[in-house]
Amino acid sequence: MSEEQAISAVVHLYVDGMAFANEGALRKAFHPNASIVGNTEGAIEWLTRDAFIAAVVREGSAPPGTQPLMEIETIHITDDAASVKVIDEFAGARYTDYLSLLKVDGRWLIINKVWHRHA
Repeated sequence: MSEEQAISAVVHLYVDGMAFANEGALRKAFHPNASIVGNTEGAIEWLTRDAFIAAVVREGSAPPGTQPLMEIETIHITDDAASVKVIDEFAGARYTDYLSLLKVDGRWLIINKVWHRHA
């Protein structure tokens, strides 16, 4: 598997984890110390991985058989660091997510997510 394929697999885990409120998939995709940051209701929302996962689980799962939107626009890799721009949907809204990944013990993990919610 190429590095790009391995990174894409982590992004799939992340998008599917959000769409189907899959806590295990999200824990596998994100580093335990990851930050999830974006603007909401005029203020910066800065979440830990666990607070983000709890919010996703509270929102609930998309119906079974749903095909989650996931458009990976860019993947940039420099040795053990990478960035990904992905368009996805969550709770009926479309987002652009900028994901920073780091290869830790041979595995790519999301260490930071900055998101923008489209109007």
